[in-house]
Amino acid sequence: MKLDKFNLENKNIIITGAAGLLGFEHTVALLNCGARVIMTDIDLKKLNAIKKKLLIKNKLHRIDCYKMDVGSEKSIQNIIKVLTKKKIKIDVLINNACLNPKYSKNFSNFNNKLENFSINTWNKEILIGLTGAFSCSKIIGTYMKKNKTGGVILNISSELSIISPDQRIYISKKHANVKPVTYSVIKTGLIGLTRYLATYWLKENIRCNALSPGGVEENQSKEFKNKIKKLIPMGRMAKKNEYHSAVQFLCSDASSYMNGQNMVVDGGRSIW
Repeated sequence: MKLDKFNLENKNIIITGAAGLLGFEHTVALLNCGARVIMTDIDLKKLNAIKKKLLIKNKLHRIDCYKMDVGSEKSIQNIIKVLTKKKIKIDVLINNACLNPKYSKNFSNFNNKLENFSINTWNKEILIGLTGAFSCSKIIGTYMKKNKTGGVILNISSELSIISPDQRIYISKKHANVKPVTYSVIKTGLIGLTRYLATYWLKENIRCNALSPGGVEENQSKEFKNKIKKLIPMGRMAKKNEYHSAVQFLCSDASSYMNGQNMVVDGGRSIW
């Protein structure tokens, strides 16, 4: 069976927050389909380390790394100037950057309770996760309009865009922290942004969809994993590479008739 529609050769894809766990996995998924991946993040040192690691496995991978702050429109515009000078078009934008305190041994250091949640933290997290996606869509999307073949915008949302966080899984004997309000607001807001963008640039053949993944098993405590597994029909969290196919589908012509949708891949958690 031919899978030509998943072929991303000659496609240039820019990812924000590419130094993070899912940013890395998105990069691997797209490289495996032949894409040229432009990794951006505020941590350029980590990006270059990731690039080196990926090139060791496959020297033919095409990877560019740029320091970019999605919270600064000037920073985004500077990247566009560089790409314009190098005559590199953008076929796909993945809005992946987000500030998300991970549930780990350090999670108890965060003060996320609504009663104590500071306006400064609110503004900072909204700036990166939601305003940043808007700014990138506006600036990079405008650049993408020049393409004769159009393009794709993919917003990385979360299962928490359609359900509320179950705060019981975050409370333990050691601490009583919660998932921050900003995360739910940002991820829900991204769905609204997706719908808006899906119709805004239709004449330019730019589609926009969202991917809402469930939690990825990483270094969470055994107590946390046991709690969350009970909320998921498949009885487990996602493996870090289990979103590869979804990203490949949403960024390629395989999803050519899909627009303005939110693809939920959460092991069934949101249906219970």
